Amino acid sequence: MAAADHFDVLIIGAGISGIGAACHLTRECPDKSFAILERRQAIGGTWDLFRYPGIRSDSDMYTFGFAFRPWRDTRTLADGASIREYVRDTAAEHGVDDHIRFGVKVERASWSTAAGRWTVETVDEAAGESHTYTADFLLGATGYYNYDAGYRPEFPGQERFGGQVVHPQHWPEDLDYAGKRIVIIGSGATAVTLVPAMADSAAHITMLQRSPTYIVSLPAVDAIAEQLGKRLPDALAYKLARAKNVAVQRASYALARRKPDLMRRFVLRGAEKQLAGASDIANFTPTYNPWDQRLCVVPNGDLFRTIREGGADVVTDAISTFDETGIQLESGTHLDADIIITATGLDVQMVGGAQLIIDGEPLQLKFKVTYKAVLVEDVPNAAIIFGYTNASWTLKADLAAVYFCRLLKHMDAHGHTQFVVHATDADRADESALSALKAGYVQRGNDRLPRQGTHGPWKVTNDYLRDIPTMRRAAIDDGVLQFTDAPRATPDDEPTRTPAAQSA
Repeated sequence: MAAADHFDVLIIGAGISGIGAACHLTRECPDKSFAILERRQAIGGTWDLFRYPGIRSDSDMYTFGFAFRPWRDTRTLADGASIREYVRDTAAEHGVDDHIRFGVKVERASWSTAAGRWTVETVDEAAGESHTYTADFLLGATGYYNYDAGYRPEFPGQERFGGQVVHPQHWPEDLDYAGKRIVIIGSGATAVTLVPAMADSAAHITMLQRSPTYIVSLPAVDAIAEQLGKRLPDALAYKLARAKNVAVQRASYALARRKPDLMRRFVLRGAEKQLAGASDIANFTPTYNPWDQRLCVVPNGDLFRTIREGGADVVTDAISTFDETGIQLESGTHLDADIIITATGLDVQMVGGAQLIIDGEPLQLKFKVTYKAVLVEDVPNAAIIFGYTNASWTLKADLAAVYFCRLLKHMDAHGHTQFVVHATDADRADESALSALKAGYVQRGNDRLPRQGTHGPWKVTNDYLRDIPTMRRAAIDDGVLQFTDAPRATPDDEPTRTPAAQSA
């Protein structure tokens, strides 16, 4: 068997998390060799996968962009193509695109304490060829959902429907919806994006929801950021706009947690004003408190405008059955449809579905608690990039990558070769690491997610301002993280090491 390629660090995933982590490595640990294993044939992750009409960020781009590279557009919420270009340009600017192995699916990652390294078994799906990599450190940057299939419930009678049924995660390039009657099942970010994006061409759109979501209108252009950009250098303007938006995010989230009734009234008054009587406000009044699930944001109220203009309506009801011409609701109403779009959410999956093995024993993440939401108990020399659920994903992804680089530099400075964290029963809670979010996909995926902690570094705070000192400045050797100086594999056992400059 051919020798495996060996790297100091293997990153799984070339989306916004993986590219961000790789850029941090090149900036902060330039002596480390690394490779990025990406199953798809392009950079971008989520932003390369999703191609449905109108796809855009649901966080403002001044906090969703990388801390180290300014977002130079003034749009608050950017379209998918622009985000994809931003991630690709960032990779090229930092030279990390040369380190990516495309079309590589990671099937198994095995840690050996005796050898002090990870062995990662992969397959080139196009060629059907297997290949093995080894690494001193493993970094999972695959997000937390299954790219192969989104979540779609089994609806009664769906086989009878005479039109097309489409899930947004796999949007057909040739889907012609001009002049068609469309029902979109769902009320989350995808559904509220699709409605205004498709309304100009479709005959009519109905957004069918089982329960409402809080929807907030934001200006399409960040006026303060725009003015800063006219008066200050790009880097400084971006830093100030980012700080402003972080403060607004944290203040609104804190208010929602402390005074949910006040925030609820504020959001509903805004929706009622935008609707101007075009839809019953009950269709926009959830039973839960704001930020129990993510708020949906719409630029310049585009969803509300589409409803006001008669291009779409919202129906809150339960599905009785699909039939030949549409959907029969439990209320007795029938929704005629030519196309049904099931914007019903994600299917949770960790590490891209790869099997993890620690010293010969399969690892079940659902029994493990995270440390600083980056490391996982009893998993040596590995980290995961897990973004925020109550703010921009990239805020925490950036901090996680910074912490990982600090950890590597600490180990080099002290001659350590392995790290691991061990939790006690008192450190571990029953809830998942995403327990602060009550979204359906989190509840469905509870048995696939690592656990929440009860205190200290085990507890996931989802608080950027509190995480900054913890991740950027707090001591690495905190008495919880354990280090060993065990030698790695002997030279006779060592596979071919690939220098950083030749890692692609």
